[in-house]
Formats: sequence, C-alpha cells, structure tokens
Amino acid sequence: DMCEQLLAAEQSTYHNTLLALRGFCSLHAQDHHGALQDFQRVIEHDSPHPNSCIKALCGRGLIRISGGSNYLTALDYITACQLKLDETIFTIKSYVPWNQRGLLLKVLQEEGQMMLQKKRYPGGSSVSFQKKQTGLCTFLTLKSRDAPGVFQLASLLVELDSSDEASQILCADALYQMGRGEEAHKMLSLALSRNPQRAPVLARLALLQLKRGFVYDGNQLLKRLIRTGDSSCLLPILDIFQDEDRKLLQSHCRWRALAILKGKQEGAAIKEAIAHLSFAILAAGGYAEDCLLTRARCYGRLGQMKTAIFDFNAVLKEDPRNVQALSGRGFVHLALRQQKEAVQDLTSALKVEAGAVIPAILSLKPEAQGLVTGWLLQHGRATLTELVATKDLPGEETLGDLLTMAKTLTKICRAAQHHIFYTDVLMAKGEHQEALKHLQEAFGHCPAEDFARARLAVLQLPSRNVAGAAAPLSVLARRDEKDLAFLLNFVDTKQQQHLAQAAAQEGKVLMRGHDHEQALGYHSLAVLASRDSPRYLRRRAACLMHLRKYEKALKDMDKVIQGHGCNSPKTRAGDHCCQGFLLLALAQEEAAVQHYMEALQLDEPLALGTITDCPGRESLTKTFHKIAQCNFEKQRYEEAWKITDYGLKIDKSSELQKLKARLKREASSCSIH
Repeated sequence: DMCEQLLAAEQSTYHNTLLALRGFCSLHAQDHHGALQDFQRVIEHDSPHPNSCIKALCGRGLIRISGGSNYLTALDYITACQLKLDETIFTIKSYVPWNQRGLLLKVLQEEGQMMLQKKRYPGGSSVSFQKKQTGLCTFLTLKSRDAPGVFQLASLLVELDSSDEASQILCADALYQMGRGEEAHKMLSLALSRNPQRAPVLARLALLQLKRGFVYDGNQLLKRLIRTGDSSCLLPILDIFQDEDRKLLQSHCRWRALAILKGKQEGAAIKEAIAHLSFAILAAGGYAEDCLLTRARCYGRLGQMKTAIFDFNAVLKEDPRNVQALSGRGFVHLALRQQKEAVQDLTSALKVEAGAVIPAILSLKPEAQGLVTGWLLQHGRATLTELVATKDLPGEETLGDLLTMAKTLTKICRAAQHHIFYTDVLMAKGEHQEALKHLQEAFGHCPAEDFARARLAVLQLPSRNVAGAAAPLSVLARRDEKDLAFLLNFVDTKQQQHLAQAAAQEGKVLMRGHDHEQALGYHSLAVLASRDSPRYLRRRAACLMHLRKYEKALKDMDKVIQGHGCNSPKTRAGDHCCQGFLLLALAQEEAAVQHYMEALQLDEPLALGTITDCPGRESLTKTFHKIAQCNFEKQRYEEAWKITDYGLKIDKSSELQKLKARLKREASSCSIH
C-alpha cells in the first residue's frame, strides 16, 4: 500500500525503485502476474535505473523458475551480474527468501553448465526481448550464454557460497573457455585441497596440466582419477573442452595405454590400460577405432569376453569389413568354444584381407591354432562337399572364398590335409592342371599318402589306364568311403563305369586268392563308381561275409532287396537266402526265418540247394522249430503253422512233425488253412 501511495504521488522520483519494490511485495504475496508487470515496466523503461533493473531482473528470474523457464532465469541473472555484481548479490541476500535461495542457486548452476556445454539453443536472449529496441533491451541482446556471461554467473554463485564445489567448478570451466587457464588451475587446485578424491576436479586438472605441458603431473592426476573409479565424470567435461584439447587428451591417453601394455602384462596393468583407453574413447566422442580394438583385446586377456565382443561390435557397426575387429571377435568366440560364430567371423575376415588374418592366427598358442585350423577346415570341407554334391559349381564366389581359406590353411600349417583341401578346391574350380601341380609340389610325383595318391589317380585318369587308377582309389575306399565318393564327382560317368568294371574284376581275382581285405577295397570302389549297382553290392556283401563283417554286409543286402523289381524269382530267392544267413549270424533268428520262407516261396529248388550248402538243412530246421514253438506258445497258431510247414520242406524233422500234430489238436476247433 505504501508503494502504491508513493507511485500515485505527483513526483516521479524513485519511480523505478518503487515499481521494483512493489514487484517483490506482490511476489511474496504470490501475485506473480502483478509482480511480473511491475518488473517488466522497470526493465523496459526508456531510461532504466541500474539498481532498480537488477532488482527487477532478479525478481523476474524467480517468477520464471516457477514457470519452468530455467534458461530464461539464468539469462536474467547473468544480465544482472553484468550490470553490477555487488548489487545482484545484495538483492539476492535481501529480497530472495531462504527457502527459495537453494533452488535458485541449483538452477543457476545447472543452466550455467549447459550453456558452457552448448546444449542450449543459440540466441536465446535475443528471442525473448525484442518488444522494444530501447533502454535495457538493447543490452539484453548480447550473447549472454557465452563464457564471460557464465563466468559472471559463477562468480555470483561463489560469492553467495564460497564452499560450494559445483560453483567453483562452473567458474573454472568458464575461465577455461575464456582462455584463462592459470586462473582456472588455481581455482581447481583450491577445490581439490578441500576434497582430494573429487573425480570432476581431478579430470579437469589433468587436462590443464597436459595442456601446460606438465605430462608427469597429468599422469599422476589421471592415476588418481582411475582409482576413484568414476570415469563417467568425463562425459559432461568433454562438451566443455576445446577440440584441440580433446585431441590432446585422446592422444595422450592412447599413448599412455600402449606404453603400459608394452611393459607388464599383469591384471592390474591391463586394467589401468583399459581405463586410459576408455578416457581416449570418450575424448574422441565415443568412437576411436584403434582404442576400441586395443581395449577389446585387453578385456579378452582379462577373460571379460562379452565386454570384448561389445567393443568389437562397436567397431563393426561403423565398419562391417574391419579385419581386426572380425578376427578379434572370432578369437573371442574361439575362447568361448563357440565354433559356428568363430568360423563365421574368421571366414568374413579372410574374405576381406587374408594377409592380415594369417599373422593373427599364427600369434595364437599352438593349441588355439590347431582348433582354429581344424574348425576352418571342417567348415570349408563341408561347404565344398555340399557344393560339389549338388553340382552347384557356378557358385564362383563361394569357390573363390574357399580357395582363399585353403591358401590360408596351407600357410598357417603345412599339414597334408590342408594341401589336400587346397587341391580339391582347385579341382572344383576346374583348374585341374593347377591342382596337379600343387599336389606334386606338396607330396612329390609318387605320393606315399593315400589321400594324395587317390587324387593323383583322379587327375591323371584321362591319361592313364583305368586299372592303374583303381589301385590307389581302392586303398582310399578301405580308409574313407565318403572321401572316395567326393572324389568320384570329378570323374565323368563313362570313366566311372569303366572304373567300376575294372575294380570288380580285380576284386574277383583277389577273392579267388582269398585276399578278402584287399578285395574289399576294390568291391567298395565298384559299388561307389556304379552308384550302388546291385551286382556289385552282392559281391561286396560276399566279401564282407568272408571277413565276418556281417552288419555291413547286411546293409548292402538291404539295399539290394529294396531295389528288387525286375529281377527274376531265382535272383530274388538267392538274395533272401543270403540275407537270412546274415541275420542268423547276427542272432536275429525270427527275421532270418522270414527271409528263408520268402526264398522258398520264390524258388524252392534254388533255396533248398543254397540252404544245403550253408547253413545246412538240419541246423536251419532247428531254427524254424524254435521260432514256430515261440509262435505256438503265444497262441499265434496260423504263423506257427506256416513256419512249421516251410520247415518241413527243408527237412522232415521229427520235432517239427510233433509240433504240427500239436497245432492240429490245439486248433481243432478253428480252421487254420
């Protein structure tokens, strides 16, 4: 009321002062609208009074906090400080209540920091005060968000509370951006003396010392920062640092990490190197390829595999063809025994630059090298086998990748299997002369290694007799039928037919000479070259029977019987007799009886003749009696009668005759015919 009476008087002395006072009275009375009107009239006056304007700016700033316009609040207080710092301090202490002063200081600290970090829109002050271009408004269009303005604001905050560390740091940051590094250093040193473990202070001091050329002091401060375990404090600071200083910090931390890694390889040293690399990555804006790669390897050494993969992934996100990241991630998967992922990464790296991957693999321990080459060979062999088997040879890109892999394997380890694989890829590409040349360079003109001899035979097949090629291929047949089947894909159909005939003939000769083991290789070659011809399957089954390998012989005869179609009853009867004999040898008597009955039904004279030779009529009759008796006990009379009937055709056994009589008595009440 007193202010209103004075303002209503005719004299206009202290008009702005009275408006400012009335504005604060309205503000304390929660009349924000009235208070804002008074403050605006003071600020927009044609001939503003500085002290009154400072009060009006401070009051308006308080109102803007309640409206959520914290940035505009900071601009008001910066302008007030630029007008007169002492008067601004006096106004805050005199007119701002204690219960609002804490919030005000916090808001000013946060907004000041964001201004220095350039996280506010440019020209903020000039947007808000263009109602008039007179009086104080012209002054307010200055760049209040620049470092000098923030320095004024920080000085105000320090004066209000000299023990507040956040205000001291804000003041030091503003001084740094103004190029007054020595003053910033003094202020930060003072703050550090009060709290020696404050990470934000240590980080700023470390940069300033590096900038001043005091590398040793900078390193010591960085070590203290690492011990605090709070590297996150660098994130807001980096927005304040100038570009050249960020680069300085990045290069120094990278250099320091590499220096540590060249020395001790203990866990503590590696952790320190990781911390320096993390600082370098942060200083680079979150991505520094070389630092990320080095840090990933460090994590790998510490056994932190998932973290290592995270860093490799960060590099690959930016550069999917980065060889070091691909091979590095592959080695991590190797350590985790994740075969599929390891092979995928290493093959991708080989596609990009095999020359860089080979030294990396050679740097591994022998056990790890063996695992890598084994996995790569297994993957390459499976891919090549599938490619050749499906006749999908136009896949030149895949074959090119396989050739690169094969070359890599031969350079890492000159093992026979690697040279064999390289030769196979060349054959698949149709480069037979190159394949022959490499094979002879690796194994000589007369290889002692069976797998190499077989490939030499295939490559030389067009220029040599088929019988000569059959010998090494038959040896391979005894060792690895799958590999022989793979090789035969490179032999044309006509040559395969000749090869099958020659192998079958040689196997027959060896069988007569009772050399069944060697004969088996030739018969297997004949079977594979003829694509499972029943004739050659029968011969191999006979050979296997001589070697007492009944299960394998049984599989061959299964294939023969499954292929029965146009065969004569006589042939089919013979096959069933053979199958029956094999089943007897494997103690599968019931199944054997079924095959013998089938044979008797197809061609009884032939079946009886075969049975007489082996296993003998009396012996087989006993088996028939045993199986018939079993069926009788299970009350399967019809089946028992059938078996008994066929058994009596083989031999008039008294036991079978008695069983038949019992069957007649038991089944007298029902027809079993």
